[in-house]
Amino acid sequence: QVQLVESGGGLVQAGGSLRLSCAASVPPFSTYAMAWFRQAPGKAREFVAAARWSIGSTYYGDSVKGRFTISRDNAKNTVYLQMDSLKPAETAIYYCAVRRGTYILSRRTASSYDDWGRGTQVTVSS
Repeated sequence: QVQLVESGGGLVQAGGSLRLSCAASVPPFSTYAMAWFRQAPGKAREFVAAARWSIGSTYYGDSVKGRFTISRDNAKNTVYLQMDSLKPAETAIYYCAVRRGTYILSRRTASSYDDWGRGTQVTVSS
């Protein structure tokens, strides 16, 4: 099991930026895929971004394309989510997830991932 700890959440005004961090117990490049999801109260967990480091590919949810960026720091075993131009509707708990296997059925589906962090709260005020 991979341990994941998110940090960097907080309160930000609409249009502002935040950078979330996900500290992993293994190097990001050793995983099959890593992802960020978010969940607002009363809503389903939503795909935000994912990465397959071994092939240098990143993927984004339609609503965040061009504003969010997933990246990694192998030396720190950390994955980041840079979020710009934030909107109030993006208020949610943001979770980091990892797929440890050798394939993934759907990188945009929460059930495809093996391990999860506890999340970090992001609140965007209007």
